[in-house]
Amino acid sequence: MRAVRDLLDALDRIAPFSKAAGWDPVGLQLGDPDAELGTVGVAHELTDEVVEAVVERSVDTVVVYHPLVFDGLRRVVAGPGVPGRVHRLVAAGRSVVVVHTAFDVARGGTADALAAALDLDAVRPFGPGWGAETVVVVTYVPDEFVDVVVEAMSRAGAGRIGAYEECSFRGPGTGTFRPGPGAAPTVGEVGRRNAEPEERLEMIAPASRRDEVVAALVDAHPYEEPAYHTIAVDANAGFIGRVGVRPDIALGTFATAVAERLETEPRVAGDLERPVARIAVVPGAGRSFVDDAAAVADVLVTGDVSHHAARRALDRGLAVVDAGHIATERPGLRALYAAVGRIADDVVDLTDLDPGWKERRWRN
Repeated sequence: MRAVRDLLDALDRIAPFSKAAGWDPVGLQLGDPDAELGTVGVAHELTDEVVEAVVERSVDTVVVYHPLVFDGLRRVVAGPGVPGRVHRLVAAGRSVVVVHTAFDVARGGTADALAAALDLDAVRPFGPGWGAETVVVVTYVPDEFVDVVVEAMSRAGAGRIGAYEECSFRGPGTGTFRPGPGAAPTVGEVGRRNAEPEERLEMIAPASRRDEVVAALVDAHPYEEPAYHTIAVDANAGFIGRVGVRPDIALGTFATAVAERLETEPRVAGDLERPVARIAVVPGAGRSFVDDAAAVADVLVTGDVSHHAARRALDRGLAVVDAGHIATERPGLRALYAAVGRIADDVVDLTDLDPGWKERRWRN
């Protein structure tokens, strides 16, 4: 029997949840990780219509792009809105898995799909989206015990960077210490200063796992009193934007192409006659990436751009094509559906139930 946990593990390899924005509740949002996976639905977001389909079509697990719950709930009761949807899904025993910004930044995810939909070449990432709070755990270990300590810290949650595990940095040095009365040193003598060859070992870890990682370090370390410390860091951001190039084209003509490709009616800020060639894209709400985009592009394609953000972009020499929140995320849903189809045996497409979508969802 395949469990929800198997789907989570597979999605985490494709789009590591650790790369999601720190505010984003990705991963398993409702359900039991050990429950049977069953039929898997793929949806953009859990509207009332989608929840109805999940229950009526006996979909056991839903992989949804947008989180169902963003803010803390005070109650979960039958009725309208998010509390009512949560109540119905829980009562029906359904599981909900969220990918959101983890899939945005992933290779082949939402940002890459948007760039591909607009025929961009030489695509590269921009605009870091910083993840959850992170620490570096540093300790000093005799060379022959380094692997033992690395394995223990890894099991506790350290050393994960994207799809890579047991990541560490090691550097040789000399540790000095004088064991006092009552000490039982593993090496050296009480009352004498000792100098021992050691490796400085550094491993990154989520701040939420710091205590478990430190406990594992101490337990695996051969010394009676190992030296260690932790450092809070910003580290290993996923990049939520993409920038690429097209042949020079007037902004107004480019905006028309965006409208056709994304099946939307964009708002445009900028001189319609101005030629643009360097195109930045951010799926969803990208107004916070205006400054990042201005440093690398002529025009930004995104959604939910406010008047003040558009004015700031124009002041920086950046034109804006606001194609809408849903429209800029839409190309990534095809990639998400395909990814889930490679993981699960029985997959149901629920993306057509999004009221913001038109009948022709995919462009061939």
